[in-house]
Amino acid sequence: MLTFLFCGAAGAADAALFHVRKNRELQVAGISVEARLTAISEDTFRISFLPIQADGSVGEIPANDFLHPLKAVAPTLKLRAASAGKFIKAGVWRLRVQAEPLTLQIEKAGLLVQQIAFETNGAMTFALGDGSVLGLGEGGQQFDRRGKIFPAENGQKMPGLRVLGARIAAPFLIGTTGWAMFLNTPRGEFDLRGERGIVRPEKGAAPGLADFFIIDAHQPATAMKEFARLTGAPALPPRWALGYMQSHRTLASTAEMLEVAEKFRAEKLPCDALIYLGTGFCPTGWNRGHDSLEFNPKLFDREPAAVLHDLHTNNFKVILHVVPPKSNLHGTIPPATGEEAGSGQIVNYWARHRNALVAGADGWWPDEGDWFDVPQRLARHRMYYQGSLADQPNERPWSLHRNGFPGMTQYGGWVWSGDVTGKWETLAAQVAVGINTSLSLTPYWGTDTGGFLNSEESSGELFVRWFQFSTFNPSFRSHGRAWHTRLPWCWNTGDPGIMEGEKFPLPETLHNSEVEPICREYLNLRYRLLTYNYTLAREAHDTGMPLMRSMWLHYPDDSQAVKRDDEFLWGRNLLVAPVVERGAIERCVYLPKGDWYDWWTSEKISGGREIVRQVDLKTMPIYVRAGAILPIDPVRQFTGEKVSEPVTLRIYRGADGEFTIYDDDGHSLDYLADKATWTRCEWNDASRRLKISLDPRTKQFVPERIFSVLLLPDDIRKTIKFTGHKFEMQF
Repeated sequence: MLTFLFCGAAGAADAALFHVRKNRELQVAGISVEARLTAISEDTFRISFLPIQADGSVGEIPANDFLHPLKAVAPTLKLRAASAGKFIKAGVWRLRVQAEPLTLQIEKAGLLVQQIAFETNGAMTFALGDGSVLGLGEGGQQFDRRGKIFPAENGQKMPGLRVLGARIAAPFLIGTTGWAMFLNTPRGEFDLRGERGIVRPEKGAAPGLADFFIIDAHQPATAMKEFARLTGAPALPPRWALGYMQSHRTLASTAEMLEVAEKFRAEKLPCDALIYLGTGFCPTGWNRGHDSLEFNPKLFDREPAAVLHDLHTNNFKVILHVVPPKSNLHGTIPPATGEEAGSGQIVNYWARHRNALVAGADGWWPDEGDWFDVPQRLARHRMYYQGSLADQPNERPWSLHRNGFPGMTQYGGWVWSGDVTGKWETLAAQVAVGINTSLSLTPYWGTDTGGFLNSEESSGELFVRWFQFSTFNPSFRSHGRAWHTRLPWCWNTGDPGIMEGEKFPLPETLHNSEVEPICREYLNLRYRLLTYNYTLAREAHDTGMPLMRSMWLHYPDDSQAVKRDDEFLWGRNLLVAPVVERGAIERCVYLPKGDWYDWWTSEKISGGREIVRQVDLKTMPIYVRAGAILPIDPVRQFTGEKVSEPVTLRIYRGADGEFTIYDDDGHSLDYLADKATWTRCEWNDASRRLKISLDPRTKQFVPERIFSVLLLPDDIRKTIKFTGHKFEMQF
């Protein structure tokens, strides 16, 4: 007979004792362990194994920087022996524990969620199911992770970098048959080449120690919500970050900085932020060199603050590129009591940024850092969030990183896919990379539009197709060597500008008059979707749902939709099918079950099948779900521009629908106290009736708002004045 104990998450003095017969000692890699089984929620179960010391004691799960503080919904079960073939109940969960080999069968509501087993060498195996396996962070072999092996590596790794991008290994994976798993410890490689998945602990991992979470993902949105519960809610970005960002490299002069800004405004190419590379990766950048935070006197012909003021006056934000020192970044801002001092303490490193911040920097681009371990990576994310708030309280920080880890999103850090090459196969691969990254690392991801490196395939056509795809990336930004060719107007000048050692693009390819007008059209589209996109960003904060969504998230029972790696949903209502083939005149698109509308023509099409859409260079297929209510903004040149025209509510008939529009001041932390407006719009298709009302969450209401309502495909338009009182309109 063996005793095991149920207790609260922190241990309870009055815990009840239970006795189970015919138990066997639990071991991991030959080490006796105590299992701790905790229901974190009705959808997440935590399983921990802790080595038993010679005196019978056990330690605690090591603390880390990425797990959010967690509360259990049921008492923790501690046991040191198997459950004799019986199920153990913990909340809505049931587990059966077998000793030889150590195996756990995990069920919920009568459904098997996962089966975990430990091999004698300490490797952990798990059931893959018969569906696609997604997630595991950024980069690596795409799309379905089955059949491949994934080392716990980080950074710009070859081979694969130039097409698949940098690797940020996130230990969160999703089985589309209804399970998800987040591995806290040990870290190691995921081997998904067999019938069962295997986690092999990395060298130096503490023997016998394991801690992981099993999530019931039969409802896909639940997996996203629980991932955010474990790693922290994504910070809401400033509204301007959802606009377009133009990156620069080698600069000729201060005048060139201002001329580029003026060109965007003169050509009516919407843009919100200008990004300036540092000296080191180019001969003349904004600073003096790597790890410098001082303005470059060879570039600025007057006070840098005055130049940045001129850019601000033209309604541009300024983002500065930074290469970090090779130091042990750690700590918090302000420092915790007893925190280790030194140059690696983030409060000290942040102090070096202060002069540039005072001069007018609005955001940061922390580059490099492949050498950082997970705590150091997260410390850097934390520094740009806490440091910015320390100096500019109540202003949402923003930073774009090369490196990261789950937990980074609570600090407002975004990532991009690294130094990819401008090729068609790269563009195609980035679609799948973005989907998996959004599922398992961060909702805020993007690429170097056009590719970082140029190739013989670099052309106006490739740039346009990449630009179209990037319009539906959370981070919409153009960057790359021969950086003038990342400007929308360069492709009809015949002059590639400073080549920085690049052989391509060839000057003869720079006579394409179609590029700039098409880029303008997609920039306008991005800004017309501002209200929709900002609402998606708030949804990401509240629920963990990404902006760029795998089809699985909304169509888990549609096997064809689940496995599509070449198209995605943008929020709930839009389906985006990037064109990723040179010279394409048509695009095969799979539409999930239900009715859809072509964005460009408003043609209604039945789904549940693959269709062929004819395309020219200006057309990227976009479809709208029947029943969708889409808020469409007037065109702006920057997100903060005041406009006199109203938002148009486009209603796509064919099904009932609803959409709740979110709005706040766009820049402060007041959103954390829900000082915002939620306007709920509901469409009853049978009665052709629209109802608009304030959502109960609203704590701050703009007294009056004008909406133009457009019913499609009927093309019936009406105007309403919404004053906060429930309003109904008949069509």
